[in-house]
Amino acid sequence: MALPKEPRQKMINVMYLVLTALLALNVSSEVLNAFRTMDKSFSNASAVIDNKTNTIFSSFESKLKDPKTSELASIWKPKADKAKQLSDELVAYIEDLKTKIKNEAGSSGDHFNEKNTNAPTKIMVDEPNGKELLKRLTEYKNNILSIDPKIEAQFKNSFPLDLSMPPVQNKSNNTWEAAYFRRTPALAAITILSKFQSDIKNAEAQVVEYCHNQIGEVQVVYDEFQALATANSQVLYPGSEFTITAGVGAFSKNAKPSVTIDGVQVPLNENGLAEYKTVAGNPGSYTKKVNVSFVKPDGTTATLTKDIQYVVAAPTGLTVSADAVKVLYVGLDNPISIGGGSGTNASNLKVSISQGTITGSNGRYIARVTTPGTATITVNDGKKTTSFDFRVKTVPTPTAMVGNSRGGRMRVNDFKAQSGVRAELENFVFEGVKFTVTSYTITFAGAGYPEFMYKAVSGNSFAPARSLIERAQPGSTITIDEIRAVGPGGPRTLAPIAFNLY
Repeated sequence: MALPKEPRQKMINVMYLVLTALLALNVSSEVLNAFRTMDKSFSNASAVIDNKTNTIFSSFESKLKDPKTSELASIWKPKADKAKQLSDELVAYIEDLKTKIKNEAGSSGDHFNEKNTNAPTKIMVDEPNGKELLKRLTEYKNNILSIDPKIEAQFKNSFPLDLSMPPVQNKSNNTWEAAYFRRTPALAAITILSKFQSDIKNAEAQVVEYCHNQIGEVQVVYDEFQALATANSQVLYPGSEFTITAGVGAFSKNAKPSVTIDGVQVPLNENGLAEYKTVAGNPGSYTKKVNVSFVKPDGTTATLTKDIQYVVAAPTGLTVSADAVKVLYVGLDNPISIGGGSGTNASNLKVSISQGTITGSNGRYIARVTTPGTATITVNDGKKTTSFDFRVKTVPTPTAMVGNSRGGRMRVNDFKAQSGVRAELENFVFEGVKFTVTSYTITFAGAGYPEFMYKAVSGNSFAPARSLIERAQPGSTITIDEIRAVGPGGPRTLAPIAFNLY
């Protein structure tokens, strides 16, 4: 169609064509948000995999020193080292490509033009970087499989790095690099590259673990010892029995325990023990919740919980204690015991609280608090008024779980058998406190997924994503992120979890 001769109409038509082109290039914020979520999920999955791989390499070092395993370890650790070297080199190369795309798209610090479609086209299609990436990915797969014939036999048909040509709608995108990167928004291109990095990390982890399994399970060598002693009571009266329990505790310098008391991390001393000190406060019965996490000989993490109780005597004889701990929780019915002193009838006590409400009688009360901080319970026994301060906390954020797992390695069929995501409040002093997962996102990569898959789900069930889950194979990586749950104290956002299927 010829342009009109009248100059003003020419200008209007040209402006219309430019506007149409700009609209055609526009990428919706919803699409960009989806890519941001997927890129974050791939990063989280890589971090989970790295932690597992580091644990295995620590075990390799122990096996090299053990005369019983040193011979096999000296054979298989170099093979695992080679897999790690190949993976690290390729991950670094891909990270450099991501930087080039960001810079070409107009980078300013951590920000870049996420919608820019010219940058990925130039860097990955017009320039030879896309062809070089495919070449390096192919060489990486071949080099990993050629480390050892046993590795090739194990992973030849399940290697978690799919390099097949992705499906395209535009038939002109007839090359691998064009199918992935031509006219792709910069953020989407970054996400695609993150997906390949995650696949590489997954492949490395599986090969390293396979090499380690040719020697044996993960070992933790207990090489430090400490005498331990505990008393049966912190308050004694004439004629009462006093008992001390003593023994020897053993631990590994490479796997020292993690200790929390009432949810607060306590540092370890040079002997590997956590030492907690506090000053006795107002009269009452107190309980300290102690959690100790440690690495077992099979490489898994276990947690033991113990309540340490003590009593602070009151000059008036009055005592107030929380039946659970010396803490009140927002959103819960906190049971409180209030005892009178000598000659005081518990039914005659007058009890009040500085925030929320307290109800009950005859020494048994329920306190409901509203604001984190401090709540003061005031008791009048007819002779004197005494105040007792309680800390007020929100209920801890639960842990996301699928089945009995918080993430890591899981058999494909075991994952497929699960019904959804649940929120588990582990080692909490109150029994029966429940959180319900209200939404999450689930991302799929690796074997069975030639291109990354993403699904936002309302509720906690796997049903909406079941068709994608059923495509999982050994070598798949499934990341569950943006997990939201509701429970006492309001809604929470849970930490992401990632699964490497085998």
